[in-house]
Amino acid sequence: MPKRKILVLSVSAGAGHIRAADALVSHAAIVCPDVEILHLDVMDYVPAPFRKIYVDFYIALVSRHPALWGHVYQMSNSAMPTDTLERIRRVVERLNTRALYRKIVSFEPDAIICTHFLPAEILDNLIRRNEIAIPVWVQVTDFDLHRLWVHPHMTGYFAASGEVAYCMKEKGISREAIHVTGIPVMPAFGAMMDRAECARMIGIDADRTTIMMMNGGAGVGDLPKAAASLLALDAAFQLIVLAGKNQLSILALQRLALLYPGRLLVQGYTNRIELFMACADVVITKAGGLTVSECLAFGLPMIVNNPIPGQEERNADFLLEQGAALKAVDDVSLAFRVRHLLENPEKLDDMRRKAKALGRPEAARLVLEKVLQEACA
Repeated sequence: MPKRKILVLSVSAGAGHIRAADALVSHAAIVCPDVEILHLDVMDYVPAPFRKIYVDFYIALVSRHPALWGHVYQMSNSAMPTDTLERIRRVVERLNTRALYRKIVSFEPDAIICTHFLPAEILDNLIRRNEIAIPVWVQVTDFDLHRLWVHPHMTGYFAASGEVAYCMKEKGISREAIHVTGIPVMPAFGAMMDRAECARMIGIDADRTTIMMMNGGAGVGDLPKAAASLLALDAAFQLIVLAGKNQLSILALQRLALLYPGRLLVQGYTNRIELFMACADVVITKAGGLTVSECLAFGLPMIVNNPIPGQEERNADFLLEQGAALKAVDDVSLAFRVRHLLENPEKLDDMRRKAKALGRPEAARLVLEKVLQEACA
């Protein structure tokens, strides 16, 4: 039989969609090495002006005008597909993704998995017009379901939780097409990692209480200010700050580290985030779907720091309801919650147990098994 092919499509508007796709590729090498799997970023197959608007505008909006982004999120969620602006948006997307269509046709996949709603919408239109006849699956990458993820011609959907699956059914997706798998994370998040060895590798004390703080791949937000407020607490802990690609934050944090010898580790962008998580007792973070899923896979309690309105706020709500996280809205409330957890280790232990119960490190394997099962049927 010819080798089976799976195409994974993501969009580099935020790091989470790419990380979910990478997780599927990495797991495929382990669970189905005889399958050819290809991951494409849709933004590599569109004209530069379209890419700039779609990616740069989104990142600028969520980082500089989060309230406005929340308004856009809500408006687009309640818009009807037949609205004039929605029709225009779909036409613009179709005209700007012809190169992607050619690449899909040339690869001849047996199945396609979308980790972003844009390729799902494009492919739904192609299926409707009888231009392709390939099974398309959708991996929702948040603990919320926005309308843009839902399309009538998809083969199946993978949900982060039972609540998301329920919302899918209420939006008209058949029960048989819905699968609760969790959100795919890299294989390392399903491994038993030795804290002492990881601490040695990154250069911290494995025996000290460790708080980890991060704000996404772009390093948005005032990390140095938040770090300074925490280090000023009269408490015995060490702090890891992941500043992403924000060079100004990295330099400011490095200056701050000189004032607190041995207590602050500053790290820029890394593709080995699991090493740092393996050393942490609690994580201060934004509430992106992938970051949340990685923390849950490790059973890490979270303090969700000023989540962005929209999908992050919905993700945060899920964690708060499940008892796996606390929420801070500014540096003062953040410092209070850190001190509260340090003074009440039983609360931290309870959050850790609840986070571990929610973790789904096997999500990518379950997704691949279902897609291949259908492709081989």
